[in-house]
Amino acid sequence: MSQLRWHPLLEQWVVVTAHRQDRPQMPEDWCPFCPGSGRVPDSYDVHLYPNDFPSFSFENGDAPGACDVVLYSPEHNLLPSELSVGQWERIVGLWTHRTVELMSDTRVKHVAIFENTGEAVGVTMPHPHGQIYAFPFVPPRVERELKSVAAFREREGRCLYCKVLEDEHRDGRRLIAENGHFVAFVPYFARFPYEAVIYARRHVPSLPDLTPAERPDLAAIIRRIRQKYDALFGFPMPLMMVLHQTEHFYIEFLPLQRSAKKLKYLATVESALGTFLEDVIPEEAAEALRRAAP
Repeated sequence: MSQLRWHPLLEQWVVVTAHRQDRPQMPEDWCPFCPGSGRVPDSYDVHLYPNDFPSFSFENGDAPGACDVVLYSPEHNLLPSELSVGQWERIVGLWTHRTVELMSDTRVKHVAIFENTGEAVGVTMPHPHGQIYAFPFVPPRVERELKSVAAFREREGRCLYCKVLEDEHRDGRRLIAENGHFVAFVPYFARFPYEAVIYARRHVPSLPDLTPAERPDLAAIIRRIRQKYDALFGFPMPLMMVLHQTEHFYIEFLPLQRSAKKLKYLATVESALGTFLEDVIPEEAAEALRRAAP
């Protein structure tokens, strides 16, 4: 069972999850997420699978919450970039439904939807999937961001996310793609090589607040950005994708590939001191991603 331990110097929770040491590591001869495994339905489009090694569980009084696996497709070898727009719409629908369910529980303080892709990121199962965590506390990154946004609103009387989007649109050099409801760009303050974000054009806080017209556009631009990443160096990009559902909905992509043959390692300055060293000039990263096409 997980334990929450308070770090007094950083004023944040550490989750001790020793039971997760036993989870499988990239099995080659079977996959629990494939139809026929006995662990999932014999037929599905997308599927919510309870994590076998959860960091949070509603049955655990010390660390209440939930850890779900979102199976993107029954096809084991499909890349996220190879999923159709319709399939991404189904994934968005599942994300939305589960967000509503989890946020209805008063023990849940934050719902994080994310995906780890590639062995360089630490993926343990190759089947196309993402995850949903229901946290019993607000993660420190989210908490710090919300404080910055609140301070900016108090000072300027407007939304900081909306200003970031306006500034990027006005500059234009870091834009990657856009459609009727969403804009993708490399942020001026990018920390990871080829980092990108997708911002909702409308000031909308979360997936359940999106309109039926906005959801297909979200699916389409996710697919487009994933295709660009995998086309950039000609192989599947190891990356992290996380959906931010707070004041202004956005998706963040954090790739670990800084060139075709080099990975970005988060060593002492980043991991221990919290200061990121960016290896790629954001304007050049945006130009490369704009040109990248499947």
